[in-house]
Amino acid sequence: MYLGRVTGRLVATQRYEGLEGVPLQLVQPLDERGEPMGDPLVACSAISSGPGDLVHFIDGREAALALPDETFVPVDATILGFVDQAVAGGRDLDRGAGA
Repeated sequence: MYLGRVTGRLVATQRYEGLEGVPLQLVQPLDERGEPMGDPLVACSAISSGPGDLVHFIDGREAALALPDETFVPVDATILGFVDQAVAGGRDLDRGAGA
């Protein structure tokens, strides 16, 4: 499970069978300090997340199995939930201010 921030939404004009109605989000992975880590990635969203939300996501085969009503779809990452609070080095990652 990884920490990330949703930075945008994506629209696909053609989708793989089984992914109809599944929102696609652009996610920036974050390191243990809340700093951007690596390149942004596209993730399916199992929740109603949007730009600016602090979320946790999974990748690999588990990401494909996490989507509702599907046993396997070809996805690399899925957002599973919101992060209510994350503090790193005395800094609240959700607000960017000191805790």
